[in-house]
Amino acid sequence: MSQERPWFKSYPQGVPHEVDLEQYRSIVSVFDEAISKYRDRPAFRNFGKTLTYGEIDKLSRQFAAYLLGELKLKKGDRVAIMMPNCLQYPIAIFGVLRAGLTVVNVNPMYTPRELKHQLVDSGASVLLVVDNFGKTAQEALAGTQVRQVITTALGDLVGFPKGAIVNFVLKYVKKMVPDYDITGAVRFKDTLTLGQLHALPDVDIDSGDIAFLQYTGGTTGVAKGAMLTHRNLVANMQQAGVWVGTGLDYGNEVIITALPLYHIFALTANCLVFMKLGGLNHLITNPRDMPGFVKELKATRFTAITGVNTLFNGLLNTPGFDEVDFSNLKMTLGGGMAVQRAVAEKWKKVTGVTLVEAYGLTETSPAACINPMNLHDYNGAIGLPVPSTDACLKDDDGNIVPLGEVGELCIKGPQVMKGYWQRPEETAKVMDAEGWLHTGDMAKMDENGFFYIVDRKKDMILVSGFNVYPNEVEDVIAGLDGVLEVAAVGVPDDKSGEAVKVFIVKKDPSLTVEQIKAYCRDNLTGYKQPRYVEFRTELPKTNVGKILRKELREPAKAG
Repeated sequence: MSQERPWFKSYPQGVPHEVDLEQYRSIVSVFDEAISKYRDRPAFRNFGKTLTYGEIDKLSRQFAAYLLGELKLKKGDRVAIMMPNCLQYPIAIFGVLRAGLTVVNVNPMYTPRELKHQLVDSGASVLLVVDNFGKTAQEALAGTQVRQVITTALGDLVGFPKGAIVNFVLKYVKKMVPDYDITGAVRFKDTLTLGQLHALPDVDIDSGDIAFLQYTGGTTGVAKGAMLTHRNLVANMQQAGVWVGTGLDYGNEVIITALPLYHIFALTANCLVFMKLGGLNHLITNPRDMPGFVKELKATRFTAITGVNTLFNGLLNTPGFDEVDFSNLKMTLGGGMAVQRAVAEKWKKVTGVTLVEAYGLTETSPAACINPMNLHDYNGAIGLPVPSTDACLKDDDGNIVPLGEVGELCIKGPQVMKGYWQRPEETAKVMDAEGWLHTGDMAKMDENGFFYIVDRKKDMILVSGFNVYPNEVEDVIAGLDGVLEVAAVGVPDDKSGEAVKVFIVKKDPSLTVEQIKAYCRDNLTGYKQPRYVEFRTELPKTNVGKILRKELREPAKAG
């Protein structure tokens, strides 16, 4: 078997080939264990307020009792949560899960149309929303199955007087809380009080029950809910836990959680894995405020941080970041999009810690491959398949490609989703008869079992019959001084079918098109060189900071 899995020989010492999938029945079992081990340890911090594991236990129990006792929700009912990182988030998540219900994570930046689609599609009975987005919720509710809206202000659990100040500033100074009116809405703090009137019954939670409906654009237009079961997430917590946990001090780690918890990466890697390790999640509510973010980093003794390439790049380009104390930092994990070499090398130079790239999808809960945590320098790979995970590369006919050749990366393992919620035909498009999930990412594997993404299947640019992978072009240009951000797409071309076009945000205002083209001539073969260069003040991104090539490609093609 090891012949088929060359990655095992590259596993770091102490990492097992398999994890024990029967150890825990549900996320709640892992949560209960963490509570008993770390009851008095800090669990979550936000706006200077810290909640211990014991406090999260008590408050999430009250919320669960409210959902079952007051609202009379039935096992498997869906509860939508729409807020940025704040103390209410973990309480709500663990409360919903303890009640045997399903969490529907909602991006708070959604428009009313997008929110309505997700509420209708998931059939959510309850919506928990932070006041900043109450107006969006008000406009989206008609025609949904939501029968109870719960509202909260960002500072509500921060305590007096700080919480009141936070709420006042957001509403009246920064004007970030538009007025809204939702009939019958209940305040989150009141649900906790009401929950105290009810005992939390013993809820039988099975490993096959759906814990999260995690919506993803996937490879086609409309957002679909990936059904992630308790087994999927427990498996991934164990897989990632044994991988990153080798050099960590259980009960004493502090992880910076700047990516939103409604995103699968932070949800699993930060909230769940570090809960299992007894760590403290330091929640950053608005990482886009980079100067404010750096100020928080300066005031925190943190040992780990996760992020996407754009987040790390943003920090590196924020004044004062190089003055942060990195002496306790042990782990930097990058995922969600390709990490660029220029960013990884600068990160190592400034922090002294290697930026370790990982790879995953919403559909894999998310971790599928991670680089060894003892990696000395950035290696351009997405890493090795994590324990109990199989990976292979297939061609368009479903045949496994020879070593060193490019094929579509396919993943099999206990962390792979049950399927898309109420969309069997969409599920069939990505899951084959043998249980392989087709990721839509083109990759190659080396003889040591390391996988390298060459690009998204659909992002590939075809120039005169040659495949050009945007990641490679972007990686090269990102290495040029004067470039802040770059995205490459294919545009129609009479001669070559497609040509490469790059969109660049300048760091140095004097940067010219000619300098970029000259640099590319030195670093890229002819057909990979951009024919067109367009400067922009910013690039379109998802709320997590992933650059949206699609939004650049469509108008470029039309033009």
